[in-house]
Amino acid sequence: MILTFLGKGGSGRSAIALATAYQLSQAGKRVLLTTQDPTTELLLETPIRLEPTSISSNFWAVNIRATALLEQSWEEVKKLEAQYVRFPLLGNVYGQELAVLPGMDQALALNALREYYESGNYDVIIFDGAGDLTTLRMFAIPEHLSWYIRRFRDLFLNSDLGKTISPFIQPISNAVLNVTWTAEDLTDNPNASEANQMLERGKTALEQGKVAAYLVTTDDPYALKTAKFLWGSAQQSGLRVAGVLLNQETTVREVVNEEFTPLPITSLPPIDPGEWMALGNALPDLLGTISQAPPTVEIDRNQRTVKVFLPGFSKQQVKLSQPKHQQEITIDAGDQRRNIPLPPPLRGQPVTGAKFLEDGHLLVSF
Repeated sequence: MILTFLGKGGSGRSAIALATAYQLSQAGKRVLLTTQDPTTELLLETPIRLEPTSISSNFWAVNIRATALLEQSWEEVKKLEAQYVRFPLLGNVYGQELAVLPGMDQALALNALREYYESGNYDVIIFDGAGDLTTLRMFAIPEHLSWYIRRFRDLFLNSDLGKTISPFIQPISNAVLNVTWTAEDLTDNPNASEANQMLERGKTALEQGKVAAYLVTTDDPYALKTAKFLWGSAQQSGLRVAGVLLNQETTVREVVNEEFTPLPITSLPPIDPGEWMALGNALPDLLGTISQAPPTVEIDRNQRTVKVFLPGFSKQQVKLSQPKHQQEITIDAGDQRRNIPLPPPLRGQPVTGAKFLEDGHLLVSF
């Protein structure tokens, strides 16, 4: 499992992430806490290094710093270039020179999570990130990137440009690289297939509930509004939200119940810093409730419907469209766009109706 926590800054996300790590590790789970937030190191009162460091029994922590990850990735790129290109050009560019551009840190962090996830060394990986839209966009990378590859690959091969340069791909690849490729090989070669398989594994992990989030909020009105916005936005990223953690509750329990139905809500008492086990013991069964989390998309082939869960948004805030090729539908909500591929029975069929239900679902008919 990969767990993350969403909520307004100052709501206690990092403290709850730490308490979760202690609680699950004490229960016998092998837990890795991954963080990009310096606050976590201050709370833990222990340096968090760039390699997994043992904190206590079954509990490790690692700092997934973007600059270090970029250096490592760049070295891998240079190795690949040297393997395939007869006259490498990147040898004189060093990872220590590279600056992290906007968006790179999320992509690098997601790749680090993937590597730790696929290592099999941990039962639970906790990601303590920004807890906002940047975190949600990070988890949406596999779905969005696979869409770009799928759509633009076919467009390129069928375009005048693709048809013009395709005869030259084979001699150029033979002269410059150590392989012989055709235009089709650019989409079907083992490296491209491996990348596509990696993206598919990421999408599958989200769809099967192997990655989940919990909302963290206090009784502050802005914290509550932020949590509800992130709940709806998480659905646009394909990330399941399994519950609400109401930190330092005072008098708003009934309001929270109404705003976040049907999510389970757990009230957490005020805990002094460092009392991580006390806070951990107040947490619910975070792993056990994930299977009950509402799915982000439900497709009924027999009824010819697609139901998309968009809590926190009104009908006026949601835009539905369908491209001319009718292979998918597109949902705009919360400054995020999601393309939902249609299964064979619905593929190529036009949308015949859409209804925004009271429970926050958008029901699309074909």
